[in-house]
Amino acid sequence: METNDYYNRILRDLRISVTDRCNFRCRYCMPEEIFNQDYPFLSRGDILSVDETVRIARIFARLGVQKMRITGGEPILRKELPEIIAGISQTQGVKDIALTTNGSLLAQQAAKLREAGLMRVAVSLDALDDETFMRMNGGKARVQQVLDGIDAAAEAGLLVKVNMVVQKGVNEHALLPMVRYFREKGHILRMIEYMDVGNSNGWDWKHVVSKKEIVERISAEFPLEPADPNYTGEVASRFRFLDGKGEIGVISSVSDAFCSTCTRGRLSADGMFYTCLFATKGHDLRELLRSDASDDEIAERITSIWRGRHDQYSLERESAREGQGGGAKVEMSRIGG
Repeated sequence: METNDYYNRILRDLRISVTDRCNFRCRYCMPEEIFNQDYPFLSRGDILSVDETVRIARIFARLGVQKMRITGGEPILRKELPEIIAGISQTQGVKDIALTTNGSLLAQQAAKLREAGLMRVAVSLDALDDETFMRMNGGKARVQQVLDGIDAAAEAGLLVKVNMVVQKGVNEHALLPMVRYFREKGHILRMIEYMDVGNSNGWDWKHVVSKKEIVERISAEFPLEPADPNYTGEVASRFRFLDGKGEIGVISSVSDAFCSTCTRGRLSADGMFYTCLFATKGHDLRELLRSDASDDEIAERITSIWRGRHDQYSLERESAREGQGGGAKVEMSRIGG
């Protein structure tokens, strides 16, 4: 079955948040002065159970979702994560199960997650030097902790990609060292433009290093050529090294929006369905899951939501930021990147 929105974009990918908590306090996502002990994090009872999470994943699969990515917060903080992955891995129609993580706890969990059915992992790492990295993550972990997690994931048989948020004046000096290191390791590095996700990260255009700038800087040392997408709706623009030694990706939500091919829905840990990373409201599926609603009734509700989807925030960023976007955006810690 295929489910299409107002602009004929299919629902093919689902990001499933399993917790809104994280052990990092990255400035571009969860700045510590806001996300402190007084912040209203979700209670245990608010969060979807393992059975509820697997059930809703299976319903989405019926509607055409083939790729599911587990996210957070930091998803490895969720003790039942292997159970969730195992349940999703047994879902008919799901062809790809991935995990986004900060990597700090990955070394201890990689083999177990692979055994449960995980296929791929995207690890966030914004610099190779501790000073820069710890300044960005709130002083919560050193680089080696994450590198150990990456090595453990690769050893467990997981496909590894590394995500780097690039901020002008913060970590742009770390760009080329990251490229050199992961080019030699054989892992694809993806640079992400600093985005105005949520309401707490102090986003400003002047802190954005654009896709064009990123590609030019890397190409000056390692010449690149554009590569075709692996599939319609791929998030990152691909570039191959001309010497044949791998590739990089650039996720350019700010300077070169890809809204027209977006196939991704997002489910928060408390069962709210969001149709855009920059959404101002979600749709409550937890209430349906905890009622006597059938799978068919829940599927009809999801279909109705997606068919009414008009989201293209990144193409309309300026008008949205000037007050025409419908209100405060959901925080990334609720729905993952």
